[in-house]
Amino acid sequence: MIDTSAFQGKTATYFTLGCKLNFSETSTFCRLLQDMGVRTAQKGEQADICIINTCSVTEVADHKCRQAIHRMVRENPGAFVVVTGCYAQLKPETVSNIEGVDLVLGANEKADLIQYLSDGWSGGKQRNSQAKYHTEKTKDIKTFAPSCSRGSRTRYFLKVQDGCDYFCTYCTIPYARGFSRNPTIESLVRQAEIAAEEGGKEIVLTGVNIGDFGKTTGEKFIDLVKALDKVNGICRYRISSIEPDLLDDELITYCSQSRAFMPHYHIPLQSGSDEVLKLMHRRYDTSLFAHKVNLIKKLVPNAFIGVDVMVGTRGERPEYFEETYDFLESIDITQLHVFPYSERPGTKALSIPYKVSDNDKKYRSQRLLDLSERKTLAFYEHFIGTDAEVLFEKTTQGKAMHGFTKNYIRVELPPSADNNSLDNQLVKVKLGGFNNSKTALKARL
Repeated sequence: MIDTSAFQGKTATYFTLGCKLNFSETSTFCRLLQDMGVRTAQKGEQADICIINTCSVTEVADHKCRQAIHRMVRENPGAFVVVTGCYAQLKPETVSNIEGVDLVLGANEKADLIQYLSDGWSGGKQRNSQAKYHTEKTKDIKTFAPSCSRGSRTRYFLKVQDGCDYFCTYCTIPYARGFSRNPTIESLVRQAEIAAEEGGKEIVLTGVNIGDFGKTTGEKFIDLVKALDKVNGICRYRISSIEPDLLDDELITYCSQSRAFMPHYHIPLQSGSDEVLKLMHRRYDTSLFAHKVNLIKKLVPNAFIGVDVMVGTRGERPEYFEETYDFLESIDITQLHVFPYSERPGTKALSIPYKVSDNDKKYRSQRLLDLSERKTLAFYEHFIGTDAEVLFEKTTQGKAMHGFTKNYIRVELPPSADNNSLDNQLVKVKLGGFNNSKTALKARL
């Protein structure tokens, strides 16, 4: 039983690292606390409660998590500090030993974060020598914490799946998130309907491996897509990321003709070398990946395709990187999300003998980032002078307003006194040239 009286009039601050799934979960924590009378602290205001949702995808991510925890403790003296997320699951003792941390929750426990917070806090900071931590082993992570929230954003993020069964050789996410699991299609449709009732127009489907949807319920991801497509009021859906082997041709064909699923894909490739893909234990080859890209472009030529690629993984010899570069240059994609490989304790990649130097990782990253910029600019240039429908997002008074077209082109409106009247509105615009930073196309109504 949660004593809500202890929370009335209190303030909370939140910090999220990592993926869209984490942002979705954090916004749900915020919403639950707001329903109990907890106000989100303003910038510069000291909070009574701090919640940090962590990431552990790389060693750099771990370092950023520790920095964020120290900063939150320093900026909010006396606050009750809760740390959850992937880093908390993988390194609970390390996190619990950080001065100022009161509570550490793993992947199974974050679903009951409010109950744990209520039990441990009761209206004031407990002066413990060490924080309490609650985590389960990977095989015992079975809970699914529902999440459909937008926080301070315009778009909603709907969590449709959690966990992963793939165990790629470089990755710790299955250990941090547990095995693949999901709620029912019926429950997810209801959450989308509630978002529509609240005025939401766009929903991003999030998860760890969302194409694997159905492991728990025996349903299929395409059936979820078809059901969500029927929800009145939601004008746009985006699939945050989907594995190429789970992006089947039927799904691509359906989305190309659907009412609300946007011509926007994010597909992790990781390497354009079949030899490296084998070392990674990925479940596809470059031929299958190229087929998916070609089919998308055949059915929807204007589709935006973002691709994750990792450089410098163990075993990526120079000739294998060149294969990756040539493959990415040859296919019709829009943008690359480039990640340098990071050694993760306990992963099978550590047994691969060939190691890439840090300098080579930086060199390879930069080459792919340059390629990405060329491809993205060329994609944007193709639409200069055309009409588009943009969903605009709230901005600070006096600053430019931004939004996205159906195919995820970022659009910028110059500062205007009445700009915020366009927040969460679908607006027809004429696309002009690039803004000064070349991160968006200028537009006029």
